[in-house]
Amino acid sequence: MGNRRSKLGTRTGDQGTTGLTDGRRIEKHHLRVCAMGDVDELNSQIGVVLTHDLPQAIAQRLHRLQQVLFNLGGELSMPGTDLVTEEALAELDSDLAALNEALPPLKDFIMPGGSPAVAAAHVARAVARRAERSLWALNAQASINPNGVKLLNRLSDYLFVVCRTLAKEEGDCEVTWDHERQKP
Repeated sequence: MGNRRSKLGTRTGDQGTTGLTDGRRIEKHHLRVCAMGDVDELNSQIGVVLTHDLPQAIAQRLHRLQQVLFNLGGELSMPGTDLVTEEALAELDSDLAALNEALPPLKDFIMPGGSPAVAAAHVARAVARRAERSLWALNAQASINPNGVKLLNRLSDYLFVVCRTLAKEEGDCEVTWDHERQKP
């Protein structure tokens, strides 16, 4: 893997560029840097979700997903490198199916909230969607590993199902959209 920094505060980004792992410097507003930032933010949001009391299987999956997201960030910082695998997608699909199986059918739109853990998972889900859009925008400019965008698409679905699962386990605290209500 590329260079690792032993200290921060290099000031090399003061002129609006940042370094990729291969040594190239690109503008901080480049789509690649935006995608890297969105993936990093998603990983951080999952870290926030993990500060809550979660079922062990969900916590373990989220910890593994953080590792996969770090690999995705590595791919983005090292153009041409493929670190997100089909196996990671298959594992996520399997966990998603297992969680879905235990839930009642979805009959209403779900609102973010219900409990601190559910709300945190909803924020992570929304960040996953943004990160996915960032990767698609980058892919329009430069070919990237298709497993990365597939992962983010499925991860946002997984996080939505995590929200529903947590709400169910916390006493059915799922908040649904009241389409009859006209004013807040």
